Amino acid sequence: MKNTDELLAGVLAGDHGPRPADLVATSVFWAHHGTRLAGGNTTYLNQYVLVRLGGSFGACAFEAGEVDASICRDASGSPVDTLLREAPRPLRIAALDACLSAARPHREATEAEPVTLPAGTPETRALARDAAIAGLLDIGAGAKVGLIGVVNPLVAAIRERGGDPLLCDFNLRTTQWGDPVTDDMHEVLDTADAVVATGMTLSNGSFDTVLSRCRERGVPLVVYAQTGSAVARAFLGSGVTALSAEPFPFSQFSAEPTTLYRYRAAGAA
Repeated sequence: MKNTDELLAGVLAGDHGPRPADLVATSVFWAHHGTRLAGGNTTYLNQYVLVRLGGSFGACAFEAGEVDASICRDASGSPVDTLLREAPRPLRIAALDACLSAARPHREATEAEPVTLPAGTPETRALARDAAIAGLLDIGAGAKVGLIGVVNPLVAAIRERGGDPLLCDFNLRTTQWGDPVTDDMHEVLDTADAVVATGMTLSNGSFDTVLSRCRERGVPLVVYAQTGSAVARAFLGSGVTALSAEPFPFSQFSAEPTTLYRYRAAGAA
């Protein structure tokens, strides 16, 4: 699999499950929330568009203004192939994720390692989630770890594993500890010994670039995904080394135990 366009074409052709022309998006909805963790100085603002297809959901985060609330009315009940061909990019990614999730839910994937996040406060659950993500890194002390999509607990988790984070985000300029954050991912991709990228790269169109550059340099790529978790899974062993997949409902929407699914490409540590 070369890129997301090739994956989309395969899904439309019925190569990854039922043909989308035969499927209907029962529900299209969105969620908009803000979070500021205790001790932090950053308010994370997240917006998601979601597609319900059978027993699964597809999700994609988006930037302010990319879609509006009318999409819930206009797209609910639409043929899935129409969404895949004609919808704005965030809804296309959510629909693609829904198709792949419905065809093979994370909860049924035999190669997935379920990780239960504990009940508790947002801080407790965020620390557990980001430790699980960092646990997918196989690095030596002092390794430069590119982090594309910055959340403070994950920066801390990478440091705890001995990594030296190289930080990139379109919306943040510093971490809570004052670490500089660039908005140029090429500065990170050209020098990192390993890369950790958020599923948001699928939404903003940068995933294929990240994937291609990591392939070219032979650099491990770990993806942590609420956005497009089943989409990223399609690239395991083809540029993606490991994946932390968190299908909807996401951990931040509950104080009860929830499950994320960790994958490693065959042969990866």
